[in-house]
Amino acid sequence: MLSFVEHLPVLVVVISLLSAITIFITGWINKKTAWYISTATLLSQFISSIFILHHVMTVGPIRYRLGGWVPPWGIEYVMDALNAYVLVILLFLGLVCVIYSKRNIDHELPDKGVSFYTVYQLLITGLCGITVTGDIFNMYVFIEITSLSAYALIASRGKIALKASFTYLVLGSIGACFFLLGIGFLYSVTGSLNIHDLSLLLPPLYGNRVVLAAFVFFIVGLSIKMALFPLHTWLPDAHAFAPAEISAMLSGIIIEISTYAFIRVAFSVFTARFLQSLPVFDILCWLAAAAIIIGSVLAISQTNLKRMLAYSSVANMGYIVLALGLSISARKAPWGGLNPSMMHILNHALMKGCLFLVAGAFIYKADLWEIRDFRGLGRRMPYTCAAFVIAALSMIGIPPSVGFVSKLYIILASIEAKKFFFVPVLLLSSLLNLIYFWRVIETMYMKRVEGKDSAHTSHELHLQKEEIPLGMLAPIWVLASLCVIMGILWLANIPIPLLNQINSTFGLGGIR
Repeated sequence: MLSFVEHLPVLVVVISLLSAITIFITGWINKKTAWYISTATLLSQFISSIFILHHVMTVGPIRYRLGGWVPPWGIEYVMDALNAYVLVILLFLGLVCVIYSKRNIDHELPDKGVSFYTVYQLLITGLCGITVTGDIFNMYVFIEITSLSAYALIASRGKIALKASFTYLVLGSIGACFFLLGIGFLYSVTGSLNIHDLSLLLPPLYGNRVVLAAFVFFIVGLSIKMALFPLHTWLPDAHAFAPAEISAMLSGIIIEISTYAFIRVAFSVFTARFLQSLPVFDILCWLAAAAIIIGSVLAISQTNLKRMLAYSSVANMGYIVLALGLSISARKAPWGGLNPSMMHILNHALMKGCLFLVAGAFIYKADLWEIRDFRGLGRRMPYTCAAFVIAALSMIGIPPSVGFVSKLYIILASIEAKKFFFVPVLLLSSLLNLIYFWRVIETMYMKRVEGKDSAHTSHELHLQKEEIPLGMLAPIWVLASLCVIMGILWLANIPIPLLNQINSTFGLGGIR
């Protein structure tokens, strides 16, 4: 007999799907119910994810067989330390963004609230499904649900956002096709779709060309989904023109969920022994280094704040993939194995989520998109701008912020792996981050509009002196505060046992 907590993985998905249907139906009666239903759903999902994580940490993995069918014939949901950790991050950011959205959606998408929250809840359904499933074809189904929802949410702003959404649709569909081809190749040689079953059947077939081709398809498909350079071309416009909440989700968790899918396929389906026999992770490290530098340089050249943050996300995916590429070579705790990559998935969600929500606040208040128009904002919106500064300093890597800890751990992993070239890359990236974030901070705090004929006077006149509503400001400050609080906790090694448990699942890290 399963305990109540062991039913939660499937309930997290089902409740979200039912919520989307409920929002759509009740929205016809009263549009105001949409936000309340979505918020209550995400709160219940987030609380459930905490219980799941606690159960996994104290009791062990959860295995839930849908319909009682025994795998590999039936679909199985499996919760271990890795996806329990990712699920908490996903639902926390989803909850923060939906709380922020109440006033912002009325401003950005008037009369579209019901459809927005319906599709948003479908997006959460897909993301949760990718995270909890133990069946690789089921993962593909949820990737498609997530992608279709994301396309619609990006396009919801209309005009140029439609082009951004179409570009994402084309490249996302190509990525999904590669992923599906990889699944088909594996099924042709194993006859199974269950992830655990595949890990047992594949070792004798590691030299098989079909298996190798499948792995290549997975890498290419998921690299498109997680916007790894040079397959990132869909990302800048999608992030720049989506509503602020969706930009925060795209950058803070959606591309990270694709990274989770890559980790799950690489380590759960193919295993570390297979990865050590190929130079794939070495190649990923060099691509990641290029992403870090080129993404940062392109961010410097941007005049639109959201596009600048979008290219910053390209660089930060480089951090995550570089840490992932070093995971097999670097094994010493606490920076060994998957620890730095798992750490930066959380840290990036906090930092970039905060920054995109602040960018949305500037648009909400006075339709400010361009960095040159931010003159005087530090005095007119002091609390919002202060949150931006905290998150920006964290992105630069100022201690004791989460960004500092991420870079420190990746540097230590690079040194242990004897891949010293990546150390100056990481240090240079901090300097580049300083350049493009300082430009924004300088404009907000140190530049004034001079003269009545200034091109920017109209923006200041329309900008009210009071802050954004508390319902928008509070989520921003929750994320900004966590950029410092989590940095201190990481430095104190308090969450490290959780990451070590993730490593032990795959036989990585943890060696003192």
